[in-house]
Amino acid sequence: MSRYNRHIILSEIGQKGQDKISKAKVLVIGAGGLGCPVLQYLAAAGVGTLGIIDFDVVELSNLQRQVLFGTSSLGENKAIAAKKRLEDLNDSISIIAYAEKLTYQNALKLFKAYDIIVDGSDNFETRYLVNDASVITNKSLVFGAIYKFEGQVSVFNYNNGPSYRCLFPNPPQKDTVPNCSDIGVLGVLPGIIGSMQANEVLKIILGIGTTLSGKLLCYNALTSNTTNLKINKSEEAINSVLKDINNFHKKQLNNSCEVEIIDVSIKDMLSNKNIQFIDVREPHEHPKVNELQVTYIPLSILENNIDQVDKSKDVALFCQSGIRSKKAVSILKKLNIDNCFSIKEGASNIINHIKEQHKIMSNDR
Repeated sequence: MSRYNRHIILSEIGQKGQDKISKAKVLVIGAGGLGCPVLQYLAAAGVGTLGIIDFDVVELSNLQRQVLFGTSSLGENKAIAAKKRLEDLNDSISIIAYAEKLTYQNALKLFKAYDIIVDGSDNFETRYLVNDASVITNKSLVFGAIYKFEGQVSVFNYNNGPSYRCLFPNPPQKDTVPNCSDIGVLGVLPGIIGSMQANEVLKIILGIGTTLSGKLLCYNALTSNTTNLKINKSEEAINSVLKDINNFHKKQLNNSCEVEIIDVSIKDMLSNKNIQFIDVREPHEHPKVNELQVTYIPLSILENNIDQVDKSKDVALFCQSGIRSKKAVSILKKLNIDNCFSIKEGASNIINHIKEQHKIMSNDR
């Protein structure tokens, strides 16, 4: 009574409403920028069972916006780190951490165990997977997305309403849309959008207010303007998902959008002396790879600076996460420079591998 007093004294909620919240089961996809505020407010509200699925680990760059984590969480799996923090926030609810990747093989089983799904993912492949699994299992889906200073919120598959595919029938080509590790994001924006998602979840549980089903709320953090766009239901889009149920488990994430570019392991690259490392990020971006001799050619000017590419060596290109470096590889290959590769997961991955090598060498001594 004391913990949830401010809910219970609301005539629209009361004890019956709080009991509904306590019995609800919500699965949050991703414990990142969006997932953190969603989880924080749903846990504080007393949602009875909270599921968290995330295979990623906490990095220093996450702390600018992922408010559940601190420096003590660095290197820890996000789902597990979030569970620890949330259990301290509210020890009267059940919190389940899934330290794994959401796939076509585990999605349906997971979704069936929950009432509402919250999408806090940061890539299109996962969004379509989440949507399709929600349609098949008939679960309401609370959607959120962020881009630099702008955010979107909607509710899909609620009371026979539109789905994500009714808005965007097909995913864009892989690596054509950058994420926040490439272009940045205002730190408070995921907090605003994630809080809106949590609000939609509570409205669905309580059956009060008007949800964003059939509407896409667009928010601009620079102007504080919000716009509501109407989403029309497409029976064709929904039926296409339902007709494909038998093939759902056979699908592989990223399969339909795979780019034919080879990613060579960092370990192999670091051991190759006949290699040129090219950083295609903008000059202001960090972290810098000071341990290697690096040529700096931003992607935006790469085609006009081909003379800086050493054609006598293998060329290893990297950026912040791997998206721009793959584009750089495509550019070079079109210019008949075939001895080039993209480094997976960018600069931070290189630095981590170098540190690991230094540790191994120190131990050998």
